[in-house]
Amino acid sequence: MHVGVTIFPTAEAIEMPELAREAETRGIESLWVAEHSHIPSSRKTPFPGGGELPRMYYETYDPFVALAAAAAVTERIKLGTGICLVVQRDPIHTAKEVASLDRVSHGRFLFGVGGGWNVDEMENHGTDPARRFKLMRERIEAMKEIWGHEEAEYHGELVDFGPLRMWPKPVQQPHPPIHVGGGFPGAARRAIAYGDGWIPIGGRDSGLEEQIGRFREMAGEAGREGLEVSIYGVPPKAEVFVKMQALGVDRVITFLPPGRRDEVLPVLDRISAAAQEARAGAPG
Repeated sequence: MHVGVTIFPTAEAIEMPELAREAETRGIESLWVAEHSHIPSSRKTPFPGGGELPRMYYETYDPFVALAAAAAVTERIKLGTGICLVVQRDPIHTAKEVASLDRVSHGRFLFGVGGGWNVDEMENHGTDPARRFKLMRERIEAMKEIWGHEEAEYHGELVDFGPLRMWPKPVQQPHPPIHVGGGFPGAARRAIAYGDGWIPIGGRDSGLEEQIGRFREMAGEAGREGLEVSIYGVPPKAEVFVKMQALGVDRVITFLPPGRRDEVLPVLDRISAAAQEARAGAPG
């Protein structure tokens, strides 16, 4: 089972090149970054975590810029969007960003996607929240066409363009793995329909063991065996890692605080130690 970390990359946090190097040195498999283009001042949409929305939500860097900085100074660690808000992005530009990042990282990009939760933010981008999941599917399908063909076109209800040429193409073929974030059963169904993996948030949904089992059954029924399961927000504890591995989880992803190096590096040390302890089979 792989162990990854995720952070809101901001100007106030540890710099991405340093974080990526330190994570790679400690044997962390993947580094994931969040995305919000902005947060509307209206704040009509309540924060899912309750209370005031933390500043990091409207201070975060563009994820592709942040991950490109990480790619430039590392060799092995995988780099993921956790998650990219494709419902707020032009699919042609996003297809180019994905392919470009996969090229500059030499095939280390993991494309985490989702529909988002902030209705105000979506509406500022002209996205109808009620139709965002249909839009997400069409935009991802359209990007797959762009990545997979010398001349691509796509004709859907919400995404429609004629023949075009767009390079570079991704290193990973047919495209970087697409990991669909969100809860069960909706995001699980979307992952099976057009993804390569599913990312539920640990602790947010009860019955995770049952959900993972049902996801595996659903994927098998659809002929999509082998899809990865990555659990977001897993505590950095060896016993938890061991439990997740026993459930057949492919990857656990642990949150890092959006702080300076003296706050982040000790957390990285704890995550690395927990991973080593779990691998040794002696949690506790």
